[in-house]
Amino acid sequence: MKENQPSLLKSLRDAAEANAPLERSQTKDPVRRNRAETRLVEVFDAGPAVADTPWQGLIPRFIRVTRTTFLRRARDGLWDQRQEVSFHAASAPISAKKAAQAIRSHWAIENRSHYVRDVTMLEDASRIRVNPGVFARIRSFALNIMRANGEKNIADALWRNALNPQNILNYRYSSNQG
Repeated sequence: MKENQPSLLKSLRDAAEANAPLERSQTKDPVRRNRAETRLVEVFDAGPAVADTPWQGLIPRFIRVTRTTFLRRARDGLWDQRQEVSFHAASAPISAKKAAQAIRSHWAIENRSHYVRDVTMLEDASRIRVNPGVFARIRSFALNIMRANGEKNIADALWRNALNPQNILNYRYSSNQG
């Protein structure tokens, strides 16, 4: 839930402050790249937050995720703490553990696909106005073929393929690839 639904977001925040969660789950990531993160996932009954709104009956639960991140400063080795709270609407009853897994999986998609498309393939900067969906599918097709052929760094693969288009002919595509 982002700022594009300000009244719903405010209702969820207010309901989370006024009501106890139905369930909680906490996860902790190991320290990697000078960063440690703990997530507290809380599931709430959305009834009080969406009563008498167009969302009533559509959102039975909402989730509050509180991320506490410690970032190690290189210059002195001390840790800075950052905290972020986000809200998510659920269209079905869900456990806190399942919600935590779903939210983490969503970020994997965001990082592996959307970020690559936006930054590496410059999709957001595209000025194509006639049939933009066709070009989006072509970008998806190219990304899928590169991923199916084991490419991990898409920017590097695009660069290598631009320098030598013969590389593209060495890719194979099969719907049986896992």
